[in-house]
Amino acid sequence: MIDPADVLRRLESRGLTWPAAPVPPGHYVSAFVHGDVAETAGHLPFSGDVVAVTGRVGDDLGVADGVRAAEIATVNALASLADIIGGLERIVRIVRLRGYVAATPDFGHHHLVTNGASDLLGELFGAAGAGHVRASVGIASLPFNAPIEIELSAVIRPWENEEQS
Repeated sequence: MIDPADVLRRLESRGLTWPAAPVPPGHYVSAFVHGDVAETAGHLPFSGDVVAVTGRVGDDLGVADGVRAAEIATVNALASLADIIGGLERIVRIVRLRGYVAATPDFGHHHLVTNGASDLLGELFGAAGAGHVRASVGIASLPFNAPIEIELSAVIRPWENEEQS
């Protein structure tokens, strides 16, 4: 079982902080649950009300900048996930990660940017975070000039009062 206190310690050791669950800037929800699967909407690297890293990878940002933005966006997605399911301890496994990288047309290392999210999930959750499937897609631009958008899918434990199947 995932220990939320361990997750927070690991985040702090990487210089990351746990945010409040972000409020979507559009007409949609941040996350939803269907059965034993929870899905998040796309999350950007917001720090409070400001995008912490802006620009396009391959233009004004390098891979390391994109990786840092991926980490921040992933933490925001996890905050939405934890909010909708009632806590990180309900996560059984991260099953899918989608990374949309805003990059120049000649940039070909989108996978290295999205590795920032994958590596963070593995560090935070061990095997429950590292063994996910993934898409890493290059696109021309993202809202608020963000360099990456992250979506997560997770298998979750049932609520305590639900019958186990």
